[in-house]
Amino acid sequence: MPGVPLDKLRAIVGAPNVLTGIECSPYVLEGRTPEAVVFPASKEEIAAVLVLAGQEGISVLPLGGGTKIGIGAPPGYLGIVLGTRRLARLVEHVPGDLTATAEAGVTLAAFQAELGRRGQWLSLDPPSAERATLGGILAANASGPRRHLYGTVRDLLIGVTVVTADGSIVRGGGKVVKNVAGYDLPKLFVGSFGTLGVIAEATVKLRPRPDADRLVVARFHRLKDAGAAARAVMASDLVPAALELVDGEAYRAVVGAGDAGAGLLIALDGILEQVEWQCAEVSRLLSPLGLVDVQVLDGAARDETWSVLGALGRSDAERGAAVVNWGVLPTQLAESLEDGATIAQRNGLRAALSAHAGVGIATAVISGNGADTNDILCV
Repeated sequence: MPGVPLDKLRAIVGAPNVLTGIECSPYVLEGRTPEAVVFPASKEEIAAVLVLAGQEGISVLPLGGGTKIGIGAPPGYLGIVLGTRRLARLVEHVPGDLTATAEAGVTLAAFQAELGRRGQWLSLDPPSAERATLGGILAANASGPRRHLYGTVRDLLIGVTVVTADGSIVRGGGKVVKNVAGYDLPKLFVGSFGTLGVIAEATVKLRPRPDADRLVVARFHRLKDAGAAARAVMASDLVPAALELVDGEAYRAVVGAGDAGAGLLIALDGILEQVEWQCAEVSRLLSPLGLVDVQVLDGAARDETWSVLGALGRSDAERGAAVVNWGVLPTQLAESLEDGATIAQRNGLRAALSAHAGVGIATAVISGNGADTNDILCV
């Protein structure tokens, strides 16, 4: 493989922003150490790095917070890792238009904090907000439980600036919500995982922060009952921001209760009076469907519960776990989760299963002592 021209890289981004040798240890991917890690501070520097890499025949791996780095097959050769941590500015925030433009390296947590000063937020909640970057969220099409009401990043993205492999700086979309002319280039890069170019900036739609935000945790003895409860919520007058179905293993990991067959996590936000009415309505609606008890969480307890759910299968203690995602009809989720749990048990594995109940996307976090997790991938 060609050698990386370190002097030329240092001339582009500055010597302190080029890592080599043992400094690259935090960026080892599947046992492969990059030749160099670089941190550009502008679109122009990204373009210069990509042009140089193209001339030298060196591969480039764009990297944000690294929360999705394990997805897909690892590269056979790791040349340059292009990190975006120096691209972390809020470029523009127009509260009156409910839009904001930010560089790709800003973390979601930092972005939300800046927007919150003006009473607004980006209605996305993927796991690891303190690490996940705006560019990485776009590239991985990452989302969280609140996609139930607010949609995914595809629904919120209105403009993007990308640097392609030949160094071209390409802008698509605009900075206003009503922007419908021409091909919708921004959506092309959602879920592209850096294969089409390096995302440098993005413009997104915002929402006002809700007056109240509650998490209702409903416990059931049987997963079947929790599934029926989820369907009842979707057919009711309730307007949940998130609706998560979890089996007993996931419920115990997230909530910490010992005796649970399943649970339903319902996020309710909006005007305080509406949220309070909906919290009370959940108990009334689900009581005939096998509801054992219900908790209403707010503040730190609410945030911690969502954080633990998002971290399942991603913590150091679960480093050896396999995380499997699959999609089914929302009406078949409970049965699908039960089938997954049965297959895991039959193979001597542990499985914590959860699902976006209104979307039909299920997740199994599988672990076991010495067992072959490949046996359960048929779920």
